[in-house]
Amino acid sequence: MNILVTGGGGFLGAAICRLLIARGYDVSSFSRHTHPTLDALGVTRIHGDLADAAAVRAACTGRDAVFHSAAKAGAWGPYTDYHRANVIGTQNVLDACRTLGIARLVYTSTPSVTHRAGHAVEGGNEIDTPYGDPFRAAYPATKAIAERAVLAANDATLATVALRPRLIWGPGDPHLLPGLVARARAGRLRLINAGDNRIDTTFIDNAAQAHLDAFDHLWPGSACAGKAYFISNGEPRPLREIVNALLCAADAPQVSASIPYRLAYGIGAVCELAWRTLPLRGEPPLTRFLAEQLATPHWYDIGAAERDFGYRPRISLDEGFNRLAQALG
Repeated sequence: MNILVTGGGGFLGAAICRLLIARGYDVSSFSRHTHPTLDALGVTRIHGDLADAAAVRAACTGRDAVFHSAAKAGAWGPYTDYHRANVIGTQNVLDACRTLGIARLVYTSTPSVTHRAGHAVEGGNEIDTPYGDPFRAAYPATKAIAERAVLAANDATLATVALRPRLIWGPGDPHLLPGLVARARAGRLRLINAGDNRIDTTFIDNAAQAHLDAFDHLWPGSACAGKAYFISNGEPRPLREIVNALLCAADAPQVSASIPYRLAYGIGAVCELAWRTLPLRGEPPLTRFLAEQLATPHWYDIGAAERDFGYRPRISLDEGFNRLAQALG
């Protein structure tokens, strides 16, 4: 079987590639950057931009299925940049699948497509948890548009499924963990409202396995075709506990200091204004969207994923923390 993984050099994409290669599949990765680690896996690297329809179509040619994990992520940046990668890029993937007769597409979405300001999610499921409106950040806004397009494309010739993994972490994490560790070591890390709110996270191996589980059960008319699913470790814990377990694994200082939500939200608003009006580079240290995410409970019922395609987290949180510590040691 010949499979294309968009964003195969990314944290999740590379984990998906490893599992596919282990099965003996021919795997190609489509991304803008060079990722030498894929060579060691035996993954064919294809360079290109998701917004380039011709390049996407060429990358999809000869493939039996596509895992579309590439996206522009983050909590800050021009809407046009996110729309170009996440909306136009996804539409180009869908068009290529249609044109080339590719029958299966597994799309990586995010629980953030359901984020609503000030609304806690505790045991939320796919039926009772609607899309967010309005969105305070371009990332969830554009991912929601893309997810809707993927699900609407499902029909008798193209089976699609969208997975929403929550806060992926583990060995090789280039985003979440390095940021936490850097702030903790600089003494700039703070919890919001003491970090008592329970949240879901997903160990990297579980997130990748969920994609293959969905793929194995995906065909036109199958139980998971045309649907979106929350994915996590299924072990919601207080944010404070999760953060400190990650810091402990990295041998970084623990965090106990906190600030009230209203103050965090105000700081986020001021940071957004400053980054819009001044020539400041990178992302602001806090935004209103991040303040809301960090202050409210967000955990989900993953029962639908188990029912429809047999997803069960193989690696527990505690085992994941141990594996992370060993990898970093």
